[in-house]
Amino acid sequence: MSERRHPNVVNREEVAAMPMAKGKHQLQLRRLGAAAGGQMIGANLTEVAPGAVSFPFHYHCATEEALYVLRGTGVARIGDARVPVREGDWISFPVGPEHPHQMINDGAEPLVYLVVSASVQKVDVVGYPDSKKVAATAGTFDRPIHRFIAREGESLDYWADEPDAQ
Repeated sequence: MSERRHPNVVNREEVAAMPMAKGKHQLQLRRLGAAAGGQMIGANLTEVAPGAVSFPFHYHCATEEALYVLRGTGVARIGDARVPVREGDWISFPVGPEHPHQMINDGAEPLVYLVVSASVQKVDVVGYPDSKKVAATAGTFDRPIHRFIAREGESLDYWADEPDAQ
């Protein structure tokens, strides 16, 4: 690989693909925003294999996302809707439980899209409607400070197990 032209300029070929595979979740992403030194705007180049789905159906409480379809066709699952998508489509995913989302590749070719996110927040809570889970994360993607996933409805008392609260 050749020397970088500038710390804020990166080519997709200069960013290692991160494969993610678990059952029907078959994708790879390249963290372009972070690789180019982005601090407030994130960007991932994402490729979903034919017949596969992206990340689990989810919504964010603090991070707004959007994506632009570069190649292929598929379905954007947004709430109860399943919307056909194709090259050239821009899709917004505002924060909140009204906007859970997931990408589905129902075609024979890879579905490739650029995900852009407002990364100002280093803290987020993510809901997973299908599995009734909630994840809380503090820190960055590659350096989390805390990450906690629980089933909705499970909770501890604020004072539980605190040694000076007995």
